This record gives sequence, C-alpha cells and structure tokens, in this order.
Amino acid sequence: MAQALGEDLVQPPELQDDSSSLGSDSELSGPGPYRQADRYGFIGGSSAEPGPGHPPADLIRQREMKWVEMTSHWEKTMSRRYKKVKMQCRKGIPSALRARCWPLLCGAHVCQKNSPGTYQELAEAPGDPQWMETIGRDLHRQFPLHEMFVSPQGHGQQGLLQVLKAYTLYRPEQGYCQAQGPVAAVLLMHLPPEEAFWCLVQICEVYLPGYYGPHMEAVRLDAEVFMALLRRLLPHVHKHLQQVGVGPLLYLPEWFLCLFARSLPFPTVLRVWDAFLSEGARVLFRVGLTLVRLALGTAEQRGACPGLLETLGALRAIPPAQLQEEAFMSQVHSVVLSERDLQREIKAQLAQLPDSAPGPPPRPQVRLAGAQAIFEAQQLAGVRRGAKPEVPRIVVQPPEEPRPPRRKPQTRGKTFHGLLTRARGPPIEGPPRPQRGSTSFLDTRF
Repeated sequence: MAQALGEDLVQPPELQDDSSSLGSDSELSGPGPYRQADRYGFIGGSSAEPGPGHPPADLIRQREMKWVEMTSHWEKTMSRRYKKVKMQCRKGIPSALRARCWPLLCGAHVCQKNSPGTYQELAEAPGDPQWMETIGRDLHRQFPLHEMFVSPQGHGQQGLLQVLKAYTLYRPEQGYCQAQGPVAAVLLMHLPPEEAFWCLVQICEVYLPGYYGPHMEAVRLDAEVFMALLRRLLPHVHKHLQQVGVGPLLYLPEWFLCLFARSLPFPTVLRVWDAFLSEGARVLFRVGLTLVRLALGTAEQRGACPGLLETLGALRAIPPAQLQEEAFMSQVHSVVLSERDLQREIKAQLAQLPDSAPGPPPRPQVRLAGAQAIFEAQQLAGVRRGAKPEVPRIVVQPPEEPRPPRRKPQTRGKTFHGLLTRARGPPIEGPPRPQRGSTSFLDTRF
C-alpha cells in the first residue's frame, strides 16, 4: 500500500504551478542562467517580493524580537506562556528564525542533546542497498526547481540522501517512505542535516506515528476520521464526494503525508508547518477541510464536477489566489476543531471499522498534540532519566541536656525599690536622707 500511495504523490505537469513548491521532472537539467531565485530559493518563482497581505518590515522586526526573547528562555516560556507561543506561530514565525524555532517546537534539540554522535554514526554507516536504490531514484523529484536540489552532486541532494539513509538505519523496521522525501527536503532548506534528521524523527514518531510505516495504518484511520468530519461540517460536499465515488484515500495521503509541501504555494506551506509544529495533527485536518471547501464549497463548483476525474481535478487545481498565506491561514484557524473533538472522532471510527477491512487493523499510537505536549513529555522523561535521587539521610541528634526549671524570683518581704535596685545596679549615691525617729504607731496616731 505504501508503494501505491507513494506513486500518487507525483502530480501531472498540467496541475503544477511555478509559483508553488512544485516542479516538473522535465526541467532536471537545470534552469537557464537568466532565471533568478526568489526569496525562498525557487528558481523562476513568483515569491521574489512579499505577496498581498504580507506584514510590513517593522511588524516583522517586532515579531523577531519577541521570538528571540521567547527562545532565549524556552523552558520558562513553554511552562508559563505557551498560549503566546501558539498565537505567534499562528501569525507566522519570521523566516530568519525558523531554523531556531522549529527544533525547539518539535523537541528535536532535546533528542539531539540526548543522543550525541548518533547522526554521525548513521551518516557514515553503509545503508541498506534496497532502500538506497529507492531513495536514489527519488532524489531528483524533490523540488527540482529549488537551487539546493538542482544538481545531483550538490549539497542539497547529497544531504537529503544522508538524512533519509540515516532514518532507514535508525528505524529499520519502518524503512523508507516516498513521502518522507519532500518533508526532509523542506527541513534541509532551513536546517543543517543533523537537526533536519532529528526533526524528521519527531514528525514521523511523535506528530504522525504510523504514517510512514509499511502499512500506513494511521493514514487509513485518519482518512475515515476526515470523512466523518466532512459529514458533520460540510454535509453537501460529503454527499457529492460519495455520489461521484471520490474516497479520501484518493487525495488525502498526498496532503497529509507530505504536510501539504506538494499542494500549496511555498509561503503558505511554511505557515502551515509553523502551526502544525505548534498544535499538532489537528492543523492538517483544518487545512484539508479548508481546501475541500474552497474547491467544492458552492453548488456551482459541485455542479461543474459531475464525475470522479473532474472532482479530483478541482481538489488539485485550486486557484493560487485563494491560497495566499494570510487569507488562507485565517480561514484555516477559523475551522472549529479542537483536540478533544478529534480524539472523540478517532475513537468513534475505531469502533466502527469492520474486522474484514484490508490490511492490519489500525492500532492508534501515542500521538502528542503539539509542542506543549511534547515539551511536557520530554520534561517528564528527563526527570526519569536523570541522576538517581539521593537517599535521604536520617540524622539523629543527641538529646539536649535538661535545663533546670526556671525559678520564680523571691519577692516576698522585699520592696519594689529593692527589686529595681538589683535589676538596675547599685543605687546612685546622693545626699543622705534625714533619719526619722522611731515612733511607735500609737504615738503617731494619738
């Protein structure tokens, strides 16, 4: 099934657009010298200048300063101010800081710190010949119009080969999936190979476990969940897809497995990734629902797609003007879909799956819901993996010597002046007082 789904990831040339991250295999010999790269590195692309709705330079500078401050105290930020991190991710991480923020959001920096030298060993080790041949055939298909991946001997294709080979050695039971190619390529556009490798590990094992394995059981489960969400949120579109026979496995794997890297303009792809690394897999469902609504949301659009081929063409040929980053992401974040709703739907679909379904039954693996859940899990794992706690020592102090009871001062038969004299010291010397005669009480009174 993995091979069958992988073949669908290459779009026909007529559905490709030069303004997006897609490219044609017919241009592998390299572009002409007169074509220049845009600000994302795509040769001949239309992203040389910021598009409509792009924030001004002063606002970008303010966001950069906020991200520098947040990443300088990352643990404190994630512990106390994650809502601010999420909102800044929704606004878009500045391009200059994605290389710093993506590994922090997905927890790749912790994996790299806990496994020093692992990537170097994997990169230097010989790969499995079976996987190496398959990876080598796919290298030239990954963004052939990007300046990093134009030359077969360039650092882009060679770095991609090393990252994908390292993952097959790191997880030999899973091997290589063709959809990992564009994901790893986008990471290499922003990160060094070692950091890109650990980000790929986090995406495959924490964000989307079960997506890139031999049977892709998690993809089949999420396809059923997506159709259930369509039935609830877009009932007319769901009815049309059912009538023309367009199942979710005909278009959803290309979207979800590649994280929309082959389906959206590249500036929008980066914004989707910012939100995905922050909030988790539910962002993929929001983006997918938004694309379906843009393609088939109106009665006129559905009427123009009477059959299967026309409907698939509409899903793959949404006008680029509707996919501009600011307007499109605003619609994505307006989709009402919480993590609780998603988990509830997953449980409902698991209960409804027939036992006779082809392939192994989907076994839901632990899928962490974004950067906050990953941070908390890594903090807990760090505590468990840390040094052994010190055994508390019981110190027995010797008993103190009993103090004699405090005696009450003897004041009987003593004048108050005498007590003050003893308390304050010797009396002050002065002229002698006149001595009174000793007269009896009777003499004085009578």
